[in-house]
Parts: sequence; structure tokens; C-alpha cells
Amino acid sequence: MTGAARIPLNDYGVLGEPPAPGEWTPTLTVSVVIPAYRAERTLPLTLAGLARQTYPAHLMEVVVVDDGERPMEPPESSAGPLPERLRVVRPRGGAWGRASACAAGAEAAEGEVILYLDADLVVFPEHVEAQMRWHHLADYLVVLGHLRFVPGLDEVPASEVLAAVEAGAVHKLFAEEDATPQWTERRWDQTDDLRTAGFSAFSVMVGATASLPARLLRAAGGLDASLVLGEDTELGYRLAQAGAVFVPDRRSRCWHLGRSTVMRREPDVKRHNWPHLAERVPSFRWLRRHPHRTYLVPYVDVVVEVGDASFEEVRATVDAVLAGRLPDVRVTVVGPWGRLGGGRRDPLGDPALDLRLVLACYQGEPRVRFREAVPDDCFPVPFRFHCPPGWVPSRGTIGSVIKHADRQRLGIVSLALDEREDGRVVHARLERTAAMSRARRCAGPGDDLDDLVHEMYGTVWDAGDKWGFLPAALAATTAPPVPGRAWTAASGEAGAARALRRPGARPLRRTARLLRRRLRALVRPA
Repeated sequence: MTGAARIPLNDYGVLGEPPAPGEWTPTLTVSVVIPAYRAERTLPLTLAGLARQTYPAHLMEVVVVDDGERPMEPPESSAGPLPERLRVVRPRGGAWGRASACAAGAEAAEGEVILYLDADLVVFPEHVEAQMRWHHLADYLVVLGHLRFVPGLDEVPASEVLAAVEAGAVHKLFAEEDATPQWTERRWDQTDDLRTAGFSAFSVMVGATASLPARLLRAAGGLDASLVLGEDTELGYRLAQAGAVFVPDRRSRCWHLGRSTVMRREPDVKRHNWPHLAERVPSFRWLRRHPHRTYLVPYVDVVVEVGDASFEEVRATVDAVLAGRLPDVRVTVVGPWGRLGGGRRDPLGDPALDLRLVLACYQGEPRVRFREAVPDDCFPVPFRFHCPPGWVPSRGTIGSVIKHADRQRLGIVSLALDEREDGRVVHARLERTAAMSRARRCAGPGDDLDDLVHEMYGTVWDAGDKWGFLPAALAATTAPPVPGRAWTAASGEAGAARALRRPGARPLRRTARLLRRRLRALVRPA
């Protein structure tokens, strides 16, 4: 096998069990980044726990990001033991908030892995090592620590906590059964520690204790510094689109001193976070109930390559997409727009007239953009749908194909539309961004991306008429068929049959027969 380890969906179990703490030789460097705001009482305890880690000290650095209004006093050993390699940095240019602090820490970090840690945690000696075991197995994992909430320093003296750290007895400070588990732990229990969580695994990303490769963090764009709450969930979404796998580690334990903001003010936190997350996380469909809204990050990017298609064919396809039931859609129309000069020309005999008409038709439509070539990907949009010009999807086509891909956990869905004289199949194609990103990350020399997506997610071919596609000429005189309401093969075929019985559908019936014959040949065992 070439390339990186190939993990299907979020089932990291294919990697096997990581080595037990103390029974392996680490090689990766890690930077523990701690955003600190008014943490003078708890930060010394967090640093003391990091000074007693089992992970080799020469491979670990600690970067404290001072996010206070005024610079804090440098940590002193008199307040407790300190990590060997400790730095304190400040965010740039008056930036503030946890996201900005984490971004500043990651920028200053030198480690191959970034481990974010809150400044009010008391970590067990194996905390860092337990997470780092996984990063030695694959380079696109996000590892989540095991967090329990316990009384704060108003109930437990700092001297008592520090004494337990010094004595290597952090586990004896509190009883697990008396501590409050983080809400994410229930999700771990329900999904075999996220192995069966599928596409929703990112939603339990909590930044209090989480680690990931620095290169993966950069590929996902880092934390969004414009967010002051909910930044960890939003980062988790983008990491998922970048192909990440989320791994909870119950041996990476820590105590959180006091209750969290969510525990104390959950309704207020949701009221604040949900408008921001609705704009940035298309997968949270319950936050996007408005029938006509557009958002910062669309749900699907529909690519229409003009090629030699006429203006009427392109318009029929684009208009059908914009009229669909999915409001948060973006259309990328690809063509040689750069060759459209502004000099004198025959307005009716211009060889580039069709291109000019397409451009003129959608100049005022904010959901349509023009590109010279198909972008390499549509990150962070979760889906890309390639639709050839001259083919018209029904209002529910794209949404129903996406639902089918989600239910069947597919990475690519290809819909055959027509067969050319040279044997090429004209088809529409839905691509899941997370699947394509994972395939690129895992690909070795000579590997085919579609084969990798099929191995890790699954791919399928189907007939386009079953899902409500019609040629533009036929769609202009007849209503396109609606995909089956139950999204089953039987109901889809019934809808196609009704369409084929309409006047003028004889050519389509012949095309359907040819496509079915072609599909059987494609899937016939060798």
C-alpha cells in the first residue's frame, strides 16, 4: 500500500491499538498552546502538571498566550514546577479572544503537533503522551482528551492540587464517579468512541484539550479569529472538510477546575453561537431553516463548464439549479472569460456571443461566480456537484442526491445522463469535499483518487433520469420528474417511467436503455 494509512469514514480502528504509554519511543515534537485570560490562579497548576508529563521533555514545548488586557507576570518556579521549555507570547495588534490567542500560539509554535489546552486544567502525567501515540500512527488525526469537571479553587485549595501534582497523585484528587463528564462523553459512548459517528464526528470537537498536526491545522486555515465563542466547533467542521479523523482518547485524562461556561449559561451560549455557526457550518441543517437565505459558506457548489454549449443550454441548467429547493447553493460557471475583450465587435456576429450572454445574464446574481478553470476543490463547502450544461435537474434533485449520499455514506455519486457516439458517458457527479480531501491526503504515486474515495467512503453510479434529470429541450415542454419521496429505487424508477410516457419522450426512452446497458457493463464483474 502506498501513501498514508487509509481510514474509512471515522473508523480509526483500522489503525489498530496504539502503543501503551511508556512502551514506545516517540519521535514527533509537540507544542502545547495555552490561551490564558485572567488565569493567574489556575495557570500555575496547569503548568505544574505539564512539568510532570511522561512525554519526553526535549520533544515538548509549552507556549502560553497571554490574552489579558495587561501583560501577566512571568510564571515563577516558586508557584510550582515549570516545563523545561516554556514561552509566553502576546497576540498581535490588539487582537483578543480565545481564537486569536490560539492562532497566535500556533504561529509561534515550533512543534510538528499542536496540542491546545485550557489554562484551568490539571492534567494527568500521561495526558500528552496518550494523545501523541495516535499522531505517530497517521498524520491527519484530531485527538480529543478526556475531561471531567470538578470543584474549583474556591473549594479545593491550590496548595492541595499542587501537592497532588508533585506526588504524582493527580488521579487521587477527585473520584471519577463524583466528577461531571463533559457532554461530549455521551456522544463517545453512543458511537463506539466516534468510530461509528460518520460525518458528524467533528461536532464533538472541543478545544479544551485537543491535538492535531500543525500541517493539518494550516491546511484547514487555522482558527477563525473573528469568532469569540464556538470557534472550536467551527474549526472542527473545517478540519473534517480537510479530511481529518477525530479520535477521543480516554487515557488522556484531566480535571477541569470548576464548571464550564456552557454548563453555567447554556441557553446564552447557544443564543450567541448559533447565528455564527449557521453562517459557517452548512452541515448544521437545523440552523438553516429559512427557505431563501444565502450564507457565508454554501451547502453545495454546482460547477457548470460552458465548453461549446450554447447560451440557452447554460442558462437552462443554471436557472434550474438556482430554482431548486436548496437555497444555500453556489454556482460556478467555468469558461474562458478572459478572452472577452472590450473592443469594437459585431454585436450579433461575435464568435464569443454566447459567452458574453452567459456573463451578462448572471452579473447581478450573487450566487453565481465565474472562473477560468475548475478549482482544485471547493473547501470549505461540503459538496461539489458537476452538472453538464443542457441538462436540467428538478427542484429536488440535488438535495435528494445529497441525502442519498449521506444515508449511504458515499463519497461520490455519479449520474449517467447520455452516451456519446465515441462511447463517453455524459454524467453529473456529486463529490463530498471531506472524501476528496482524505483521498488526496492518502494518495501515493500512481494512486487514483476515485479508487481511494471508493475504498474509504464508497462510490456509486446510477441513472440520471431516476433522480429527475431531463435534457433542456425536453424540460422546456414538460415538467421534470420529481425524485421519489421515499428516495427508493422503486419510486425513482416509477417517476422516470411517468416522464418517459409523456409526449416527446421517445428519444429519452432510447437514451435510458443505452445508459442502463452501459451501467451494467461498468459494474459487471471481470
